[in-house]
Amino acid sequence: MLQVTPVRAFADNYIWLIHAPHEPRKVVAVDPGDAEPVRQTLRAHSLQLCGILLTHHHHDHVGGVASLLQDGRVPLFGPATERVPGEPQLLREGDHAVFADLGLQFTVLDVPGHTAGHIAFVGHGAVFCGDTLFSGGCGRLFEGTAEQMVQSLAKLASLPEETRVYCAHEYTVSNLQFSLAVEPDNASADEYLHECRNKRARDQATVPSDIRRELKVNPFLRCDRQTVIRAAEARAGKRLNRTEVFAVIRQWKDGFRG
Repeated sequence: MLQVTPVRAFADNYIWLIHAPHEPRKVVAVDPGDAEPVRQTLRAHSLQLCGILLTHHHHDHVGGVASLLQDGRVPLFGPATERVPGEPQLLREGDHAVFADLGLQFTVLDVPGHTAGHIAFVGHGAVFCGDTLFSGGCGRLFEGTAEQMVQSLAKLASLPEETRVYCAHEYTVSNLQFSLAVEPDNASADEYLHECRNKRARDQATVPSDIRRELKVNPFLRCDRQTVIRAAEARAGKRLNRTEVFAVIRQWKDGFRG
């Protein structure tokens, strides 16, 4: 299994450090929005930064890039249609981020919705999905459309169920509270919420999740389920297609207070 170390940043961000399989002191950072906590982790564990992956252009995901590159030039990969710091190799769906000397390679998926050019990195039994898919939730639609996000989430949902989901924020408890507002009888979501509350009480991360669990608890991956459809149609007061179901529950979540 891929070794990944979480680095906490800001109020609730996770920057992920992916360890090289055969040289675990060498790492690749995913979405380093803040350079200093990355540096602190590198120093504390005698790690060497050997690359950077970027999923989208928001500052809390790229704000530390320029500073880290001043410490030493390393391979940088980012979305082809978004402006990010540095001079990244620009990637789109089907491209690969390859760190041959580290034994790491990731395939790129285009997953617009949260931003217009958001990408995800898939490989080694994991997906690094930025702000597209969260455990129990999904990103807000800042630049994309509901239709785009439905298609993006479908790509992620079609990954092997054991794929570990490395999202970029600690939102799981609030997401699951919303999940249970949509599907009050979802026993899997209720059990997971209890588990995550216990983890947070111990100041532990609730992520990564995996696709298998998300298919059971995440309403944004369940827009074809009758329980979710009924909840959305009741809120909208009319019949809805799948994209409309997603749009209704996404708007519902935007104003939800658990």
